[in-house]
Amino acid sequence: MSKVEFSSGTFKGLALMAIFAVVAFFLASLPFIKSLSLSPLIMGIIIGMVYANTLRSRLPQSWTPGLKFCTKQILRCGIVLYGFRLTLTDVAAVGLQAVFVDLIIVCGTLGLGIILGRVIRLDSETTLMTATGSSICGAAAVLGAEPVVRCDSSKTAVAVSTVVIFGTISMFLYPILYRAGILDGLSDSAVAIYTGATLHEVAHVAGAGNAMDPTDALGIAGDATITKMIRVMMLAPVLVVMSLILAKYRKSVVIDGQRVKNKVTIPWFAFYFIGIICVNTLLQGIFDAESVKDIPLNGTIEFIDTFMLTMAMTALGTDTSFDKFKAAGAKPFLLAFMLFIWLVLGGYFVTDFITTVLN
Repeated sequence: MSKVEFSSGTFKGLALMAIFAVVAFFLASLPFIKSLSLSPLIMGIIIGMVYANTLRSRLPQSWTPGLKFCTKQILRCGIVLYGFRLTLTDVAAVGLQAVFVDLIIVCGTLGLGIILGRVIRLDSETTLMTATGSSICGAAAVLGAEPVVRCDSSKTAVAVSTVVIFGTISMFLYPILYRAGILDGLSDSAVAIYTGATLHEVAHVAGAGNAMDPTDALGIAGDATITKMIRVMMLAPVLVVMSLILAKYRKSVVIDGQRVKNKVTIPWFAFYFIGIICVNTLLQGIFDAESVKDIPLNGTIEFIDTFMLTMAMTALGTDTSFDKFKAAGAKPFLLAFMLFIWLVLGGYFVTDFITTVLN
């Protein structure tokens, strides 16, 4: 790290994001916000965007490196620690059905997103970020893809906004479909897989699963979350393949107004994420823990991880003014809407087919 990155201004910028993250946690704990299953990450980007459009111009320039540190280093550490939320035992418990459905949904959403992005003539960076977020794990996937795609922070923020909006809609829609009997063609296990494989955020999956199966008596809530976490595991290979393809077909990129030569970007943090999952699996065996939450210090690590990701999300929001949304136009939201339709309808038929074949 350079001296500038560790200047007093940098620490002040970090402190500001930490304060905002505390506020985000407080707001997310309020009964009304909690009932909407809006996580601290989502509240963080909202706080950051409010700040960006009000007091951001008064932020001392020397504090900016602290904000950048949040969206780079702290973000990657947060994604690595995310691995403590899953074990290979969880994957085995749900079975191959969830793995195959997740694989088809991830590949199908990415491929369809790229095709649709070209059809509506959306720039490739925003297309990739939006498709990645829709296909894997919402905002966390968008943030993870940012160092590989190497685009302006405003495009990252737009992509995050799209997956948050449509993921929140899905979270309320799925329980309505379930209680209306529209999902009766699926078994309870298949409903769990469908929910985990097609909703955007982990928080959205948890919210929808709990609404459909509050006590987890049917196994919907628990299996939906595990299916979602299997999908999260696919972030690492997706980022590697994406990096190799971009390095081959894209010679240069424009970042913050400057054109730089493109290169293969190996997302090592994604591999560390997989490594942590393996370590967590060993810890589960060593401590004979029934579930991932029963592993010692798991709750503490999860809290620290969520706090770090909230800081990163908040910092991203502080660089997102309404002017940048206007510049982006309606196309990113149109793409996210079309992918939302695919996830709801296509995901249903994919889940029905796979679970029927493998039963």
